Amino acid sequence: MATLIDTGIEALANVAIIEGRGKVPGGEVVYYRLLAGSAEGSERLALSGLGLEIGFSNAADDRMFVVMREKATGAMERPSRLHVGLFIATVLTTLMAGALLEGHNIFTQPWMILAGWPFSLTLMAILGCHESGHYFYARKHQVDVSLPYFIPVPPPITFIGTFGAFIRIRSLIPNRLALLEIGAAGPIAGFLVAVPALLIGLEMSSVVNLEGGEFILGDSLLLKAASAIVFPSLGPEEDILLHPVAFAGWIGLLVTMLNLLPLAQLDGGHISYALLGRRQVLVGRIVIVALVPMGIFLSPNWLLWAALILIMMRTLRHPPIYGIDHPLSRREVVIGLVCLLIFILCFIPVPFAAS
Repeated sequence: MATLIDTGIEALANVAIIEGRGKVPGGEVVYYRLLAGSAEGSERLALSGLGLEIGFSNAADDRMFVVMREKATGAMERPSRLHVGLFIATVLTTLMAGALLEGHNIFTQPWMILAGWPFSLTLMAILGCHESGHYFYARKHQVDVSLPYFIPVPPPITFIGTFGAFIRIRSLIPNRLALLEIGAAGPIAGFLVAVPALLIGLEMSSVVNLEGGEFILGDSLLLKAASAIVFPSLGPEEDILLHPVAFAGWIGLLVTMLNLLPLAQLDGGHISYALLGRRQVLVGRIVIVALVPMGIFLSPNWLLWAALILIMMRTLRHPPIYGIDHPLSRREVVIGLVCLLIFILCFIPVPFAAS
C-alpha cells in the first residue's frame, strides 16, 4: 500500500533524479539532483500540499536531500495498555531490586518486596523526569512523540530492575534548536533529580571498614565532593555503604553520563549534532575508538557499553536536520556548555570494581 511518503518521492522524481534513500525516525531521507530542465526550487513546489513534513538541506558531500515525514496530528497521546503495563512491571522489578539491596529474600518472603520502595521510588522518579524532559520539550516544538516506554528487567538479570526508558519521536524535528532542547532536556531533568537524591541518600548512608573483596562503586567528581561534605573525616581504610536512595542517585548520574556520550541516537549525539553539525560523526568515531583502551585499561564495562551502543544504533551518523549549518546562537552555546559540565561532573572512569 502506497504511503504519503511514496507519493512525495514520486512527485520529487518528476523534477529530480533520486540518488539514494534511507530511513530516519518516522520517515525517510531522500538524496536527489535536480533534472537539467527543472528550475531551482521546483522540488519544494512539487512536494507542497501533500500533507508531508519536509526539510531540505545539503549532505556532507554537498548532495541535496529532503527528509519526509507524515504530519503529526497534534493531539496528545493517552497512555496505552502497553505504557501502563510496562510502567507497573518496572515498578515491580525495581521494588524487587530494592528489596534485594536491603538484604531481603523476596523469593521465600515475597511480601518483603515492599521494603524496596525507597530505591524504586527514587530510581523511577529519576527515569520519569528524564523522559518527561524529552517529552515536554518535544511537545513545545510541536514534535509528535510517544509517552515513555519503561523497560522492566527482573533481578538477577540486572541488579537495578530496569534497562531504563525511552520515547519514540514520530515526526520531523523542525530545526537545530528543537533537536538541542529535546536532547538536552532529558539529561538535565534527570540530573536535577539525581543530585538531591544522592545528597539525601548519603545522609542516610553509613561508613564501613574495607576488608577486601567488596564490590566498589566508582566515584565521579560530584560524588567525591558530596561524600567529602557528608563524611569529612572518612579514613583511607573506610568506605561509604550507600543507602538505596543514594544508590539510585548514583545510578541516575551514571545513566546521565552514558546518555551524554556524543554518539548518534544517544542524547549526547543529538546535542553534539545540533552544536557541531556534520563534524558530529568524527567526534563519535573518536569516542568509540577511545572506549576500547578505556575498556582494556580502566574497566571492561566500557567495552560492553561500546558494543551495545554499536549493535543498537548500527551507525554513528546522526540523521540530518534542516538548517544544521546556521550559526549557533548564544542560547544554544549555553545549553551545550551546561550539558558538557554535567557530563564532566558525572563521569566515572571505573564504574565498578572490587577492592
